Amino acid sequence: MYKCRTAVIVGSMKNVLALAFMLTAVFGVRAEGLPDWMLPLREAVYEQVLSADEVRPLYLDALSAAEQNASGASLNLAVSQAEYFMGRALLFEERNPEARTHFSEGLRLAQLTVQQAPSAQAWALRGDNLAHLIQASNWTFAMANGLDVEKFANSALAIDGRNAAAKYLIASRWVFAPSPFNNINRGIDMMQAILRENNMEKDDLFNVNSAIGWGYLQQRKYEEAKPYIRRAIEVYPTNVWAAELLQAAESGRKPRL
Repeated sequence: MYKCRTAVIVGSMKNVLALAFMLTAVFGVRAEGLPDWMLPLREAVYEQVLSADEVRPLYLDALSAAEQNASGASLNLAVSQAEYFMGRALLFEERNPEARTHFSEGLRLAQLTVQQAPSAQAWALRGDNLAHLIQASNWTFAMANGLDVEKFANSALAIDGRNAAAKYLIASRWVFAPSPFNNINRGIDMMQAILRENNMEKDDLFNVNSAIGWGYLQQRKYEEAKPYIRRAIEVYPTNVWAAELLQAAESGRKPRL
């Protein structure tokens, strides 16, 4: 399970927001319009049945397929997505140095894609890779780079105002930031609006429902949390995070990060 370090940070609002964005990395990324050959990797990462070492062959298969089926900006975007997924699998096992390597490469390729062929997906993936790189890095990196996550998300929304992944990145800081810097009601409202108003992929549905469930658990609204957590479990029944959220809701306690 992801372990997010929390601490009392006294400083500027910039530092507060940077910390909040570090915590958005708990849940993960959207995969808008993934090609069929990328889906096994995404599914393995979200299902959380395989270990990171067992996921690696799927990652290598995705890289090979990308080289065979894409070129230019499309190739860079596909490899960035694969790097993100592999980093996520490693981060789940707290193999942070290895995860950083993949997120850094994913971020580099997403940046290159934005320069070559700007798209909402490329900007959102840039934000997702950065958010997870922040989680896998130290506080200095988080403070220096955290605000860029929202900047990248807003760039995605400027191209596609219905991009659920970008809206999730913005909304999640209100849910996951530590007290007193969060605004869970606001975050839940924003997440619920994503469910109503945006184009949703499979992993979007998981991410948003999980985040709403998490938010309600923080408010000790256990009954309100359960329907959202169960919807997330319907999407990925074997996901460890969702199972722990449901266990927390049923036992009447707050979950761990």
